[in-house]
Amino acid sequence: MEDELEPSLRPRTQIQGRILLLTICAAGIGGTFQFGYNLSIINAPTSHIQEFTNETWQARTGEPLPDHLILLMWSLIVSLYPLGGLFGALLAGPLAITLGRKKSLLVNNIFVVLAAILFGFSRKAGSFEMIMLGRLLVGVSAGVSMNIQPMYLGESAPKELRGAVAMSSAIFTALGIVMGQVVGLRELLGDPQAWPLLLASCLVPGVLQLASLPLVPESPRYLLIDCGDTEACLAALRRLRGSGNLARELEELEEERAACQGCRARRPWELFQHRALRRQVTSLVVLGSAMELCGNDLMYAYASSVFQKAGVPEAKVQYATIGTGSCELLMAIVSCVAVERMGRRVLLIGGYSLMACWGSIFTVALCLQSLFPWTLYLAVACIFASILSFGIGPGGLVPLSLCPFPWCLCLWGHLHWPVPS
Repeated sequence: MEDELEPSLRPRTQIQGRILLLTICAAGIGGTFQFGYNLSIINAPTSHIQEFTNETWQARTGEPLPDHLILLMWSLIVSLYPLGGLFGALLAGPLAITLGRKKSLLVNNIFVVLAAILFGFSRKAGSFEMIMLGRLLVGVSAGVSMNIQPMYLGESAPKELRGAVAMSSAIFTALGIVMGQVVGLRELLGDPQAWPLLLASCLVPGVLQLASLPLVPESPRYLLIDCGDTEACLAALRRLRGSGNLARELEELEEERAACQGCRARRPWELFQHRALRRQVTSLVVLGSAMELCGNDLMYAYASSVFQKAGVPEAKVQYATIGTGSCELLMAIVSCVAVERMGRRVLLIGGYSLMACWGSIFTVALCLQSLFPWTLYLAVACIFASILSFGIGPGGLVPLSLCPFPWCLCLWGHLHWPVPS
């Protein structure tokens, strides 16, 4: 009897798999992919934007900017991205409840469109302030999407696939980093005259999300718990799961809805006051802090200069840099397979331990480069080894902590989650 049912069930299962895959890709392309993409594309036009800033200032005042002020302006352009991310995280909680997960991701592309317009016309307008404002806006977009995307995917995926689906956020981040490095090649948009188009290319992932995300359903949990629409929730579940027995999942959502009734939104400081949640919040603090302090972004920052000093021709450094992003992407994919066999705790502890080891050797190698030139090759090896260790451990297993800790905590405080007494 089971053999007779299998052929008829197989097409239905394939359809649900395609819908889930489309949901993952549609949310990821404008979510953590956009975060990784905007994180890496700013590296290629560094010197071009600095020259533009100096020329613009000289045209306005008649005097060039001192080197330290050029560096200050450039640092401001770079740092406005994470600052915007913090603002976006503060906005993510209310948006997720008011508009829903899917609509929030769609509306979030407004920031991307505005930023792309500012980037694209900044040189014609002779305004480096437009670049600063654009970086702030794409940061806001990243802060919103990096909080709402994992929530949307976790609430849409079947229970048995939630772990693997949640880890897709890290894969899209690494993919965005690699694509940003590739697009920034001199043969593509890394030309000195094309840097406004390079920065404005963040519009492409946004348009892809606007075209694909409306084709997938809203989060069933949001439809039932936040909107109280049982029929819409059941319709979304049928699209995501098929026409099988959905009674058990719907019953679990109803129980969660009943538990949430009468509960107001909790603020971050209130979460620390509840003994039942103290351990979870502490775990979030530890994981988020470790993610931000592990130094993985510094490895990317030092990579180009270390490659040049190690003898890599300046024209080839960009290709070596792509190798660093490719390592993280490869390990993010590998971690999806390894996590079920080795467990999250082992990979996290192992990844951070290896990163500490490689980071220590990297520091010593840079300190001794004047005495022993061969230590630069050791530093190059440590860069790749550290990024590989990050990808197999923290990078793949803590996708929610890829953003600064306050982003996640502010989101927690705005959600209507019941806090046990």
